[in-house]
Amino acid sequence: MMMFKISLAIVCVIGLATVHVSLAQNSPQDFLNAHNVARAQVGVGPMRWDAKVASYARNYVEKLKGSCKLVHSGGSYGENLAWGSSDLSGTAAVNMWVGEKPKYDYNSNSCVGGECRHNTQVVWSNSVRLGCAKVRCNNGATIVSYNYDPPGNYVNQRPYLRTTHYYKYKSLGSGSKMVQEVLNLESYRYHEVLGIT
Repeated sequence: MMMFKISLAIVCVIGLATVHVSLAQNSPQDFLNAHNVARAQVGVGPMRWDAKVASYARNYVEKLKGSCKLVHSGGSYGENLAWGSSDLSGTAAVNMWVGEKPKYDYNSNSCVGGECRHNTQVVWSNSVRLGCAKVRCNNGATIVSYNYDPPGNYVNQRPYLRTTHYYKYKSLGSGSKMVQEVLNLESYRYHEVLGIT
């Protein structure tokens, strides 16, 4: 009897741990963090959670519960959809889209070698409000919907602009010029630092 109680306790702990891990990647802050890390890597500012956009995502994704098919809403927001055969976390969906980054060619502003437009929506600099919802379909699969306000992925527009950053520092010498090496998450970028007195 004692062995049964210990086994039952272990199963309960493992079950709770699994639920905790699943929930730990499905909060609004987790959704934002996954986006904002990707945005920071290309020099784009952070997004913020928007309850109205999240409500739109929730209302729409609930309609997909029966068919469990990825069909875009056609609404006024930008939208990324993801499907998983079991429990797909919101963070895993974002990581999947960010994985498209190598297929985006900044110089030609196009996808090269595969899909990249989910990633460009994630890092679209003008999209500053985010809402997300997740639903477990009737067949056990998962659909995640991320919506972006304002929407991105406009034809002939870049998701972000590469810029040269100028920083002003008080320097010891008059008119001195320094170059500072700054480690970005993906590469080294050089920033000119203009000294002023």
